[in-house]
Amino acid sequence: MAACGVCSQVFPLLFPHLSGVRVLGVEEADGALTITAETRGGPVACPGCGTASVRVHSRYRRRLADAAIGYRPVVIDLSVRRLFCDAAACRRRTFAEQVPDLTFRHGRRTAALQRTLTAIAVVLSGRAGARLAAVLHARVGRMTLLRLLAALPDPAPPTPTVLGIDDFALGRGHRAGTILVDCQTHRPVDLLPAKDADTVADWLAAHPGVTVICRDRDGAYDEGGHRGAPRAVHVADRWHLWHNLGQHVERAVSRLRAPLREGLAQAHTPGERAAAQVIAAAFEDRVLVQRTRQRFTAVHGLLDQGYALGEIARELGLGMRAVRRFARAASVEEVLAKALGGRVTALEDFTPYLHRRWDQGMHSPTRLCEEIRALGYTGTVQLVRRYLAPLIAAQQAPPAAEAPKVKRLTAWIMSDPQRLRPGDRQQLKQALEVCPELDALTGHVRGFAALVTRPGERNRTRLRAWTTAVLADDQPELRSFVRGIEQDWSAVLAGVTLPWSTGVVEGTITKTKLIKRRMYGRAGFPLLRTCVLAAQ
Repeated sequence: MAACGVCSQVFPLLFPHLSGVRVLGVEEADGALTITAETRGGPVACPGCGTASVRVHSRYRRRLADAAIGYRPVVIDLSVRRLFCDAAACRRRTFAEQVPDLTFRHGRRTAALQRTLTAIAVVLSGRAGARLAAVLHARVGRMTLLRLLAALPDPAPPTPTVLGIDDFALGRGHRAGTILVDCQTHRPVDLLPAKDADTVADWLAAHPGVTVICRDRDGAYDEGGHRGAPRAVHVADRWHLWHNLGQHVERAVSRLRAPLREGLAQAHTPGERAAAQVIAAAFEDRVLVQRTRQRFTAVHGLLDQGYALGEIARELGLGMRAVRRFARAASVEEVLAKALGGRVTALEDFTPYLHRRWDQGMHSPTRLCEEIRALGYTGTVQLVRRYLAPLIAAQQAPPAAEAPKVKRLTAWIMSDPQRLRPGDRQQLKQALEVCPELDALTGHVRGFAALVTRPGERNRTRLRAWTTAVLADDQPELRSFVRGIEQDWSAVLAGVTLPWSTGVVEGTITKTKLIKRRMYGRAGFPLLRTCVLAAQ
């Protein structure tokens, strides 16, 4: 009797969804539990008209899969009634009774198991969700989980007052969508299937109440935001401003790398200059350099003849991206600086050590490779040989200070000087000393960094003073950046002075990428939208 009393207390805790039925027995067979039960009787409301009925038409049995207990799958063998509906106006003549929180129409699982599988589908989607469900003794296919996901109701969150907006890739390199995020709650609000002004404007018009729009400087979101919510304040994201500045700085560094190389060469000794000439000659002998010069000449020759970019691509057998890069470059040196000078190798941090050891008489690439590996070098000995090959052939000392790579020098300029390593700080200082134009560029960049990172300097006066100083200087790349700011002045000013940003949007985009990869790219946009909105 004591055991029966304990069972009577434990059973409702394990199976609360069976409180609406009468349990007749529990059996174990082949490692599974089968619970036999029947409905309790009483009046049942017709699902068509709501009229209560007690007149029984017939009975039938339903087998419902339930959540596993004690690592055993559970099946509920339930006897239910079919009843008559006596309402004359109702189109239903009979209907089957449903047990609250246990059964649903055409369901072959309990409502509790259905909710569990839906949660698995939201978190893991198809194949991964099916594997987890099998471990939980709920064997379902990936398509079943995707159907559960697609059947979820639209969350329809409330319209935010501070809206973050950005694009994400629906198809890599082909199609982009738009993601909308509530910047106050950090929850996604909606996904739009396109990235254009009309789509954004229509959504904003259908969801009035947005007072602040955080965005990048994309023209589609600028136009769509002003059309759909004309009274909203636009905020240009500070990170995107900094990123855009970095792109202009990289172009400026590419243009100034040739004068920088000449300035550094003048600072070397005669022996070092001779070694630098050896390196330069080896550089010019590279197939990639010669091919780049030929293509640059061919592209600009056809441009002078009036050819369009597409025609040039077909004529020379090049891709549109390559043709566009050659056409936009003012000189071939700019292309070479970005193509070759922008590549940072694993040997980059160890070249000063190689220079010192070479001066000390160590000319063996193998021995030098072993020494720098002890210092953390992870590259191959072939890379060391390739770097020293021109020097070994000419038996010259290596150049003491080759011009830094474009991307590395850009990174130094865009970084806080106090956070640079001592060696990097010294190389940057030397580069700024021999190239005054690069020094002026760095000064403007650091002024803008203070403007967007220090709360005390984020105001209209500081921003206007910075743009005036740039326009007064001979920096064509920074002037182009300032002209872009002038075209979107109100949004840039709000981005500098207000606390809002699109950081939460970028985080949501990262989660969306994870969901896309989890679905193996086979989910259509409606399913992706449902999963993103339900997963947050």
